[in-house]
Order: sequence, then C-alpha cells, then structure tokens
Amino acid sequence: MKGKILKIHLIAAARPNFMKIAPLYHELKRREWADPMIVHTGQHYDLNMSDVFFKNFGLPESHIHLGVGSGTHAQQTGNVMIEYEKILFESPPDLVVVVGDVNSTVAATLAAVKLGVKVAHLEAGLRSFDRTMPEEINRLVTDAIADYLWTPSVDGNQNLENEGVSPEKITLVGNIMIDSFVMARKNIEMLDVYSGLGCKKGEFGLVTLHRPSNVDNGDGLARLCEHLVAISKKIPLIFPVHPRTLGKLKAFGIVSLNEAENIHLTDPLGYNDFMNLVFNSKLIITDSGGVQEETTYLKIPCITLRANTERPVTVTQGTNQLCKPEELCKKVDSILEGSFKKGSIPEFWDGKTAGRIADLIKTYKL
Repeated sequence: MKGKILKIHLIAAARPNFMKIAPLYHELKRREWADPMIVHTGQHYDLNMSDVFFKNFGLPESHIHLGVGSGTHAQQTGNVMIEYEKILFESPPDLVVVVGDVNSTVAATLAAVKLGVKVAHLEAGLRSFDRTMPEEINRLVTDAIADYLWTPSVDGNQNLENEGVSPEKITLVGNIMIDSFVMARKNIEMLDVYSGLGCKKGEFGLVTLHRPSNVDNGDGLARLCEHLVAISKKIPLIFPVHPRTLGKLKAFGIVSLNEAENIHLTDPLGYNDFMNLVFNSKLIITDSGGVQEETTYLKIPCITLRANTERPVTVTQGTNQLCKPEELCKKVDSILEGSFKKGSIPEFWDGKTAGRIADLIKTYKL
C-alpha cells in the first residue's frame, strides 16, 4: 500500500450514522494514506434529523449526496442501490464503510459488493434475533456479504461465528458511538438544555420513542402515554418527539402528553443538545438502540421499551433493562427508590475505536 492514497467512502443515512462516521472521518483525515469521503444517501432529509449532526461534529458538507428521500423499505433500498451504483461506476473507491442497520446500509453494501468493491461493516454482529424487525434483516444481509466485519462487543463476534462467518473477517474494534460522545463531551457539558425546559440536573427523566411496536398501534400508544403521564407526577419528563411519533400521536388524536403539566415535549434535538439531556438525566425511557449504549457508558439507568435488543451487552453488563409497557411505572419507581443496576463498561468502549479501525484498514490489501 506504500505511496497509495486510499479513497474511502463513509455511507451516512440516518442520524446515528452521522454520529458514527464522524470520529472515523476525522481520524482518517489525519492519516496521510487516506482520503475519506462522506456519502449522504438522503434517507433522512429533515434538517433536525440529519444536517444538524454534520454541524455538531465538525463534518464538511457531504462529498456525494444521493438525494434519496423517504419511502417504503423497498423504495429506499432500491433507490439507494440505483443512485450509489452510478457513483461506483463513475469513480469506485478502494473501500466502502457502512454503519449500523438502516436501509442505506444494506443497499450500499449490495451495490458495492456486486461490483467487486470491498465493504466494511462498522457495528457488525449485533443481533436481536427478531426477524420481524426490518433492521435485523438489514444486519443479517449486510454481514453475510460484507468483506470486513467490525464488531462493537464480544457478543458480536460470537454471533457471527455462530452464523459460520470466517473468523478472519471479524475484528472487535469497540463502540464508535463512545468515540462520538468523547469527541463532543466538552461542548456537551457546556450546555444547559434541561434548565431551559424547567428541569434541574439529575432530577428529570428523558424519553425517546419511535419504533413501530410502540407507536403504530393507537390503543397501545395511548396506554403508553398514560404510563408516561403517571410517571411525570413523580419525576418531570423531557420528551424530544420523533417525527414518526408526532405523526402517530396526531393521527390517533392522543393529547394526554400535551395536557400533562410535567411532560416537556420538544422538537428533535441535535446530538449535543440531546446528549446534554442524557448526561444530566436521572433515568432514560427509550426504544432506541444507541441510547442504550451511551447510558451504559455513563452508568445512567436505562429502561428500554422492547422485547429484545441487538445490544444485549448493555443488559448483561451495563445499566440497561428491557421492559414491557405495563411494567414501566414499576421499574421507574424502583429507580427512584435507588434500586437499579450499577453496571460496568464493556471492553474497548473507550473513545479509541476510530484509531483502531484506521490502523486496521492500513493492514488490508486494497
């Protein structure tokens, strides 16, 4: 590889992707042999849901923008494949790095692998073992065809080996989301978002909900909102409302959250603002993936409203616990009474994952 400049595409689509590519982009920019380029598929096009994350992490505007908007799973996957294939034909990179489990991840992988372009999957090996989740299908397909699999935790390695993947393709690199947090931590700590919402440090709960299993059924969503209202009488709640969830609340005519005195609804927040809330919260109620990891790193109690998680290390080792909606009030009471898992931080969740990945790329024959 001596003397060769490697062109590396970093695929970004949804919010967590932007957080994950940022540390790697900056690390690769520091390496004289690397030429990283950000490919924004456009899968999430709302300013608060995407572009603001580029600003938070000091990223340049996307080098390539595919302009793919919303749509069904098939439409998004197909359109990303079509548009990205054009880029690959025109100027193929030496390596494509896909992250996470969104439709753009599997689509870019399919387009690249079929043209003989090497692909690395950052956050490989995560499994919920629930194939009703579209993200699980994306993870399985991506890991089956990618050339290099970079895992965030030991269970990822075990999952891949159980699926028959050659150990030579698998490397435990650590959790890139922790790099993102460490990189932004000083700016995060300087903020005071919670005070502006009438809350005190360590005396509020933070809520995020967006998964279909929680928000797509009107009766189920209404009951969940009733639980949140009940909890808000014991501890104030801050709830940045995902566009999908907002649409469902309006469609089902659910107004209980708006009428609750101690529930503070906000628009989606940028990473720094959101993490300032996480950092200063008493507890988290979520159905997101990344928040489970960040709370484990920060040792903040996390209640995940899901039947399963693709990040089981946050449950077995961290501060996370899975929860059915009807159990939510009881689990919150337990935390408020001081009874919660203290947890520990998994191996390589240390803010140095991007450096390990860059060192690893340099060893590849590209």
